[in-house]
Amino acid sequence: MEPLEPDVITTQAKELSAVERQKLEEQNKRGLVPEFKANKLEIDAQRNWDIFYKRNETRFFKDRHWTTREFQELLDQEEFHEKRTLFEVGCGVGNLVFPLLEEQTSEEGCFSNSRFFFYACDFSPRAVEFVRSNPLYDPSQISAFQCDITTQQVHDHIPASSVDICTLIFVLSAIHPQKFTDVVQNLGKLLKPGGLLLFRDYGLYDMAQLRFKPGNKIAENLYVRQDGTRSYFFSEEEVSKLFQENGFEVITNAYVHRRTLNLKEGVDVPRIFLQGKFMRKNL
Repeated sequence: MEPLEPDVITTQAKELSAVERQKLEEQNKRGLVPEFKANKLEIDAQRNWDIFYKRNETRFFKDRHWTTREFQELLDQEEFHEKRTLFEVGCGVGNLVFPLLEEQTSEEGCFSNSRFFFYACDFSPRAVEFVRSNPLYDPSQISAFQCDITTQQVHDHIPASSVDICTLIFVLSAIHPQKFTDVVQNLGKLLKPGGLLLFRDYGLYDMAQLRFKPGNKIAENLYVRQDGTRSYFFSEEEVSKLFQENGFEVITNAYVHRRTLNLKEGVDVPRIFLQGKFMRKNL
């Protein structure tokens, strides 16, 4: 993917064309996913993600080398003399944590200059096994564990108020909206006062949302993919409200409009993401 033009950052939702509005209306033609099927998707969520990683192993997601560009907080800063703690929620096979670890490793190949100790969790046990089997995995630098972040399980692995930075990148969209509050409250308990949560996910009216066909819509802005995993598309207002109501201050939160060219197919791909930084308040 090659960028066609600079990103556009805005707090305004995309204005839909008549054709795009028609696409959204057509999604309702077969009604919503039946309740029994929607409930089964929730019950089978872990199984579906485990099958996803069984099928794709480490090949599907690219390493996220862009994160230090988008979130400067991940770079070493002179005012921090002690190692900080970073928690990656929904680590998958380590596409964020291992590039960060590589970047902070000294030229001698040792870990003496590490900026962070990493915690990493994923819903899929298979994904966590891929992380642990990576040659870069060092238990003195990383602790990876399986966890349902919507439950209290995470508190068995990470002490309260011990995390400096938490990343929630393309994770919340895979969780049912009824559990968003549980996730944010859990992460708020883990972060130190003044700690940062770095968020990036699918924005409202992203190309992927407009492409869903009738029969895939579970609820407003919530869809099921062919493999049984789910995807939610966020508005700026609801994400700001979600964090503000659960002990966070909004530092930044905006839509990122990005146009890229798929060189293989020669297709212009307009994407919309929502990206934000939220600081845990002193409670």
